[in-house]
Amino acid sequence: MTSRREVLRLGVVGAAAMTGAASAGGAEPAATTQDINRSQLAPQNTPVPYRATFRRPPELVPFQRGFDGGDPKRPFERYALTQKLGQAHMLPGLTSTVAGYNGIFPGPTIRAKQGTRIEVRIRNAFPQQGLLQPGTFSTSTHLHGSASLPQYDGYANDITVPGFFKNYHYPNRQAARTLWYHDHKHHITAQNVYSGLAAFYPLTDRFERAQLPQGEFDVPLMLSDALFQSDGSLGYNDNGQKGLWGDVILVNGVPWPTMKVKPRIYRFRVLDASISRSYRPTLSNGEPVHIVATDAGMTPVVQAVASWRMGTAERTEILIDFRKYRPGQTVDLRNLSNKNNIDFANTGKIMRFQVVADSGSRAGSISSIPSRLDGGGSPTASRGGIDTMSLTPQMATVKRQLRFERQNGQWSINGVLWDDVERSGFTKLFGNPQPFAVEQWTIINQSGGWFHPVHIHLIDAKIIARNTNGGKPFAWEGGPKDVFYAGENESITTLMQFDATAQEGGRYMIHCHNLVHEDHDMMFQYAVANLRTNDPITADPPKHDPLPANAFPPVYRPLFPAGT
Repeated sequence: MTSRREVLRLGVVGAAAMTGAASAGGAEPAATTQDINRSQLAPQNTPVPYRATFRRPPELVPFQRGFDGGDPKRPFERYALTQKLGQAHMLPGLTSTVAGYNGIFPGPTIRAKQGTRIEVRIRNAFPQQGLLQPGTFSTSTHLHGSASLPQYDGYANDITVPGFFKNYHYPNRQAARTLWYHDHKHHITAQNVYSGLAAFYPLTDRFERAQLPQGEFDVPLMLSDALFQSDGSLGYNDNGQKGLWGDVILVNGVPWPTMKVKPRIYRFRVLDASISRSYRPTLSNGEPVHIVATDAGMTPVVQAVASWRMGTAERTEILIDFRKYRPGQTVDLRNLSNKNNIDFANTGKIMRFQVVADSGSRAGSISSIPSRLDGGGSPTASRGGIDTMSLTPQMATVKRQLRFERQNGQWSINGVLWDDVERSGFTKLFGNPQPFAVEQWTIINQSGGWFHPVHIHLIDAKIIARNTNGGKPFAWEGGPKDVFYAGENESITTLMQFDATAQEGGRYMIHCHNLVHEDHDMMFQYAVANLRTNDPITADPPKHDPLPANAFPPVYRPLFPAGT
C-alpha cells in the first residue's frame, strides 16, 4: 500500500504535456507540474461569471436496438463509448485536455427506460500514462445508483487497461431516477473523474413521465470545480489526501454559465460531480425551489426549500417556476457552501437564469407545482420487494454501524482499509445480508473536522433519523437515497432492503464519495448471499479490443438551441 501511495505523491502530469502525447500516439509526457492552490490563469483567460453560454451534454443514440428472443416485451439497446483524450473549451482563449467518454466532458448522456435493458461497450483508448497521475491509465466504470450485478458494478479492482474493452450490462428494472456513470478505478478514481470521466444516465418510467417535466424542460446540471494551469491544463492538488477544491465552478463543463429559460416550470437534475466540494445551492432572490426527487427516485411529498445541502455524488431534482418573471429578468443559482470547503472569490456563484419570451411547443411542460408524487410502488413487488419509502424500523432484522474515521493519517471504515480487503483475498466483509432482507444501517462520522458523503452500492435507502436537525431527516432528504451526507460529527440511520439484483448475490462496495478519501483508503465491502457468486473481477473480465478506434462513430440526438 505504501508504495502505491508514494507513486501518487510523485507529482501530477501536466495536461499540456499530454496534448502532445495524444498526437504522438500515446508517448509518455515530457514534464510534470507542481501542485497549485488556485488557478494560474492570465486575466484574459480567466472566466467571468455569467458570460459563458449554458449547454447540455449531448444525448447518445444506441447503435443497435432489438428484442431478446424476438419477444417485444423484452427490449434491449446497445451503446458504445470510447474513453479517450479530447480538447474542451472551458476557458476564454484556451483549450483544456480532458479524459472523457468519447473524449468530451461531461460524457454523453444515455437516457434509459425502465424495462429496457442496456449494454454499454466501454473501450479504453487512453494512452498508457495517466493524464493527472504517472501510472497506467486504467479505468473501471460504475453506473452509480444502478442495481447491477457485481461484475458490471464498477468494482474498484475490476480494471480495464488501455487497448481493452468491457461490455457492461444494466437491467434498468428500478423506478425512475437520475443515475450517472463515472470512473471507479482504485487509487486514481479522483484523478480520472476530475479529468472528465463522468456523465448522466437518467432512467425514466411511466409514473415519472406523467408527473414531471420532460424534454426541453428536463435539464441536467452537473456541478464540478477545477483548478487550471496558465496554459489551460487542469491543475491537481489533493491537499495531503484531504480533498481538492477548485476556484472555478463548472456547470456541464462551462464556467458559471447563463441559461435562457422560458416562463415555464423547469425540472433540473442537479448532480454534485466534484471530487470533494459540497454545495448549498439557493436562488439569489430568496424564492424556494421544490424538491421532487432524490438520488434514487421521486419524493412522495414535494418539499419547498430555500436551500439544500449536497455532498459529492448526491443528486437532487428540483422544480423552479419561472412563470412569474418577465422577459429580460434574471435570477442566479448561488452556493452558500458548507463547513470544511475551501472557498474562493467566485465559488459562491453557480449559474444564471435569464428569462426570455415564451415560444414553441408546450410539450413536456407541466401547469403547476405538484404537492405529492406517485411513484407507483416498487417495481420488484412481485418478487418480494417493498417500496423503499414504505420501510419501517419494525421490518429490520439486523442493525449495523458504519464508523467513518481518520486514524494515523488514514481514512478508514470501522477501522478497515481497502488494503485490508485486498490482503484478505477480497473475503473481508462488513456484513452478509440475505436477499430481500430489510436492515437498519447507521452511518457515524467520527473523523473530526471532515464530512463524508457515504455511498452504498446496490441499495436504495430511507433515512429515518439524524442526530442533528432534531433527530429527523432534512427536508431535502424525503426520498430514496444511495449517498448520505455525514457532516462533521453527524450520524444517520437508514433502512434498506436487498432486493432486485441482490437475489443473484455477490460483493458490493461501501465508500466515501469524497474521491480523495475513497482512494486513500476509505472503502469496505459487503456481500449479498454468497460472496463468491458473480465475482466482480473474474466473472466477466475485460477483453482485448480488436476493433479500430473509429469502429463506433457516435450519433447524438438533435440539441436544443444554444444557451437553453
